[in-house]
Amino acid sequence: MKNNKKKISAIIACYKDGQAIPIMHKRLTNTFKEIGIDYEIIFVNDGSPDNSEEVIRKIVKKDPKVIGVNHSRNFSSQMAFTSGMDIATGDAIVFLDGDLQDPPEIIKKFYKKWLEGYDVVYGVRTKREAPILMAIAYKLFYRIFHKMSYVQIPLDAGDFSLIDRKVVDVLKQFPERDRFLRGLRAWVGFKQTGIPYVRPERMFGKTTNNFLKNFQWATKGILSFSYVPLQLMTLLSLLVFFLALLGMVVQIILRLTIPNAPLGITTVLIAILFIGAIQLLGISVLGEYIGKIFEEVKQRPKYVVKSIIKNPKIK
Repeated sequence: MKNNKKKISAIIACYKDGQAIPIMHKRLTNTFKEIGIDYEIIFVNDGSPDNSEEVIRKIVKKDPKVIGVNHSRNFSSQMAFTSGMDIATGDAIVFLDGDLQDPPEIIKKFYKKWLEGYDVVYGVRTKREAPILMAIAYKLFYRIFHKMSYVQIPLDAGDFSLIDRKVVDVLKQFPERDRFLRGLRAWVGFKQTGIPYVRPERMFGKTTNNFLKNFQWATKGILSFSYVPLQLMTLLSLLVFFLALLGMVVQIILRLTIPNAPLGITTVLIAILFIGAIQLLGISVLGEYIGKIFEEVKQRPKYVVKSIIKNPKIK
């Protein structure tokens, strides 16, 4: 029996997912019908260079439950989710990646936990169908991030989640542009729980991620929710200071006890290079934080919508 009192909005961030979008639509529709709840599906085409816009347009014409949003260029998945949140009308929203690595069928488990009173239900990746080195790197990142963050970030939890409307309304108030939604989701608090699932490989095409993008993503998360890099620079500066002090004491003792002791040009060069490396590392860490400040103070729009596609039956 259909529950007309509740409605879920599914927001799908799409980039080069033209082949996967029809399958995502079918699986989401079947899932919501099995749950028996009102729903809307929002496909956010984040500047895809493929035919994603045309594919979404065809689906919208046939299904009044679907809305398409086209960005003027690629603004990142975080901005795609933010764009969807701004127009979603559901009592809860679900974030999914458009490449079908977030199985829509898991939403049924999310929904049950939501009915139990949980405000945020997120997916926990117990296994990732990916190359072994990439899987290890992701596992390592989440554990480092968990240790360094000043909020409790769940391990192996991505953007795939169901979030209650009251939490969505809080997230929409956040003015920051360099967003890391899974961190913001943890920061706001409320009653949260995780659902384990296996994350499959991308169904079509190749992943748009590479080592550099993943490094930038990891850096964004850590710098957004941790002061540990700055604290490490302080500890390293203290370590260098004490090493230098120890070196001075050793040199004085050697000169007093062995007047003809060699000066040790190699030791001096190593010390200079070591201290120089520490200084460059400190400057780079400061530069990353300053870069984030620079991005925020410009106050540019978070994203630009080129067009919104709605079914002709919807006014």
